[in-house]
This record gives sequence, structure tokens and C-alpha cells, in this order.
Amino acid sequence: MAREREAPEVVVVERGSGLGAFLWGALLGAGVALLLAPRSGTETRRLLRAKGREFMDAASEKADELRELVSEGYERSKARVEEGLESARRAVDDRREVARDVVDASRAAAHSAREELERRLTEARAARARAPRRATEDEAESD
Repeated sequence: MAREREAPEVVVVERGSGLGAFLWGALLGAGVALLLAPRSGTETRRLLRAKGREFMDAASEKADELRELVSEGYERSKARVEEGLESARRAVDDRREVARDVVDASRAAAHSAREELERRLTEARAARARAPRRATEDEAESD
């Protein structure tokens, strides 16, 4: 049985405040209202002022919402950056502590090796200092 291949579906997600669509709708609505409503010039000016106030209030509200969204995003980003910095600081401190331990262990090993070397050198010098005396004593006894 042959399988039918379906075309892949593409989903487009738009993110935005909808401010542009709102502005277009408000302008279009105001224009249609002016053209279709039989009013006097005074009434039309009063209506335009009222609609203008409504428009400005709505635009101000949308701007406030946008400011709040930006502020929230900034705060979230700031918190993530601070968490990352703190994590990096802890990692650096941990590595520094490990390095300090390695340096201390290396110093202790070097000190121990030096003491051992000095002890052997002292023993070798003492043995060499005794060796000629023995040879001299052996020669004196043979005579």
C-alpha cells in the first residue's frame, strides 16, 4: 500500500502588541464614521475631538502596556545575566581553590623531595669522607 505524502504544514506565530492593527482600525473607523454620518460641522468637530481623545487614551494605554512588557523582559534578562555571572563566579572560585590545592600539594612534594635529596647528599658526603680514611688505614696496616 502506497503511503501518501502530505505537504509539511507551516505555522507562523506572530508576536506583537497589535498596536499597528489597532491604529489602522481606529483611523479607518473614524474615516468611515465621518463620511457616513450626516452631521453639522460643529457636531463633526466635537465628535472628532472625542474620537481623538479616545484614540490618544487607547494609544497611551497600548504604549504603557508596551513599556511594561519591555520592562518585564529587561528584568527577566537582567536576572538571567546575574544568575549566569554568579554561576561563573562560583565556577572560577571552585577552579581557583582546586589550583590552590594543587600548588600546595606540589610545594609539599617539592619540599619533601628536597629534604630527601639533602639527606642523601649528606650521607654520601659522610660516606666519601670516611672512605679515604679506610683506604689510608688499610694501607697503613699492610705496611
